[in-house]
Amino acid sequence: MSKTIPWRSWLLLAALSLVLFTITASTFSSLGVVLPAMIKELKWSFGWAFFGFTLLGAFCGASSWLPAILIRKVGVRGTIVAGSAVMVAGFACLAAARGLAIYLAGTALLGVGYQMMALIPGTHVLSMLFKKRALPFGIYFTIGSLGGVAGPWMALTGMQMAHGAWRPYWAMQAAASIGVGALCAALVGGRAWLAAAAVDTDKAVAEDAKTAPADARVYRTTTDWTVKEALATPQFWVILAAYFAHLLGGVTAVSLAPSHFSELGVVSAVAVSAISLESLMQVAARLGGGLIGDRVDPRWLLAGAQGMMAVGLLALGHAATWPLMMLFAVGVGVGFGMTVLAVSILLLNYYGRKNNLEIFSLVCLVGAVSALGPVIGGVMRDRLGGFAPTFQLFAAVIGVIFVAALFMRPPRKVAHVEPVAEPASSMLSDAV
Repeated sequence: MSKTIPWRSWLLLAALSLVLFTITASTFSSLGVVLPAMIKELKWSFGWAFFGFTLLGAFCGASSWLPAILIRKVGVRGTIVAGSAVMVAGFACLAAARGLAIYLAGTALLGVGYQMMALIPGTHVLSMLFKKRALPFGIYFTIGSLGGVAGPWMALTGMQMAHGAWRPYWAMQAAASIGVGALCAALVGGRAWLAAAAVDTDKAVAEDAKTAPADARVYRTTTDWTVKEALATPQFWVILAAYFAHLLGGVTAVSLAPSHFSELGVVSAVAVSAISLESLMQVAARLGGGLIGDRVDPRWLLAGAQGMMAVGLLALGHAATWPLMMLFAVGVGVGFGMTVLAVSILLLNYYGRKNNLEIFSLVCLVGAVSALGPVIGGVMRDRLGGFAPTFQLFAAVIGVIFVAALFMRPPRKVAHVEPVAEPASSMLSDAV
């Protein structure tokens, strides 16, 4: 078996990051910008139009089992190609929409395609190629976050190029999905190359474990856990709860913040600035987490992210002044951005590489439930007269998870535990 070619690994990281950037920008970050034009032309109600957001998020979370099954059966390349086809079908539905049924079907397809092309295949491949994974994971998630920043501007520019028409914009995104999907599929290689790369990575990790200095040791299991074994540990449920909470709090905050700021009397330009800063803090958190993830136990990253998210939500409840708005932007932005990175590393460190695909997919399933956050916020607003109680409730839930993460210790199979050096990211190496 040939050794993993470093330049090819980094080139593939660039391609996977481009895929995540493109589909994040063209789906979640573009839909809200394009929808007003669609509503105006097609005379839809706002309620049904924005229900497309719920379907997009729900299908993205609920379909997380699908990429894992496809990767095991047809490989990463086949899964990415299939995901690209699903994305094209979704964008085609949006471009051709004359009624709500086609539009809603399109958003559901985009949710499924997003999962097939992005998070699960991306983290799976990166864990197979890199011995130290915090930096590659950080780069991957950082570039994906930049898609969230660029998406609204991309949508505005695309519609301006089409003289205000929105159908050509969705057609352009279908073409972009074909392009990035083909590029990534070409670079990812076949099963044999990825398998050889994973073997080389595992050997390098094992060698590092043997030569680890005695004064810098932490415990890591040297055997892979099965899905059933992982589900039997409380650490898995803490990690899953953290992933659920970061989606619940982050998505709800960003969805309700514009209306909440308006009710607090905050000028719209100031409100938009605070929300944009929150997106930029996600980018900074993921990049920073990638840089320090090989030196810091990711448990501290997870606990810190949950604590900051809780503080940010509490600040948002009364964010009528700049200091509180900045606290919201930094707290929610860093908490949201750092959690997914910490979760990805911890799952690899605690349960190994062999079954990480299925274990991570199970964690992603909770994204479907978290899509209810904005709905809960709307119902509480109608009954309680404001959005602050929603933010306070979610902050309390996240606070409990913060405490659990703070005291969490690695699960151990007593008969298969060995001390190794690298606190966080080396453990990440098992991920593939």
